[in-house]
Amino acid sequence: RGRLLQLLPEHPELKRVDTDLKHQFVSWFNRGFLELRAINWNSPAAVLERIIHYESVHAIQGWDDLRSRLRENRLCFAFFHPAMPDDPLVFVEVALTSGIPTAIAPLIDKTAEPDDAKDLDTVVFYSISNCHPGLAGVSFGNFLIKQVVEEVGKRYPYAKRYVTLSPVPGFCQWLSSQSEVADLDIHELRTLAKVHGTDTTDPRWEVVLALCAKYLAEERSGGLARDPVARFHLGNGAILDRLNPAGNLSARGLDEALGLMVNYRYDLSKVEENHEAYVNDGVVTASKPISDLAK
Repeated sequence: RGRLLQLLPEHPELKRVDTDLKHQFVSWFNRGFLELRAINWNSPAAVLERIIHYESVHAIQGWDDLRSRLRENRLCFAFFHPAMPDDPLVFVEVALTSGIPTAIAPLIDKTAEPDDAKDLDTVVFYSISNCHPGLAGVSFGNFLIKQVVEEVGKRYPYAKRYVTLSPVPGFCQWLSSQSEVADLDIHELRTLAKVHGTDTTDPRWEVVLALCAKYLAEERSGGLARDPVARFHLGNGAILDRLNPAGNLSARGLDEALGLMVNYRYDLSKVEENHEAYVNDGVVTASKPISDLAK
């Protein structure tokens, strides 16, 4: 099916085949068949190799890098199907931190010192990777987040805050299409972000942050959030909580979103309420700073 999806733009007559395959996969990969496993350094080498290969958000640079992501205060969970026991379907990387992180580098830096265990109060989902293009449209991530919250809650009951540190993959593409911001040079903004980092005193940043808040909170595609990561987390009942300038100054982070990253917050007492408001009425639950920026 992964190959078929690549052919569809030029061969729309194959859409019916795709529809049949998706229907079968939704049935075969039903949540009831899936097994959640914690991935650690003692997991089978075949599984660890696939985690390195499938990581699609923050590339894993070999075995040493993977080991650092499985060290103290770092966790990884994956869904498996009985017919594919050594091949994960989707996995999430988790960090336990003191406070809500604003940048990705400290979370994945191999040399960074982990926070003191007594200060850990926040569970951070910083990377979710779907492993098989042929399973596009078969939803695993929402079940994964909910079950991982339960598992982490058992292991670390004192960590009561659940957040993400997420990319904004569609922002620059959307920004470049906005006629009212033609005076903003995206190439200059990328250079500005790379050179000045978290220094947002340049007046252009005020405009960029406001536009990013508008993009995440208001822009729609098919009635849902235009940004794919926002669509996922808002659909799961998360709160659009905070924008982080210079959150990801890698080439990819600058190219996609001028280095911006987002914290979505999962308030477990309001997840269902937020989900219903979003799915039924298109309401995005956002923090006051984000709402003010979007206005």
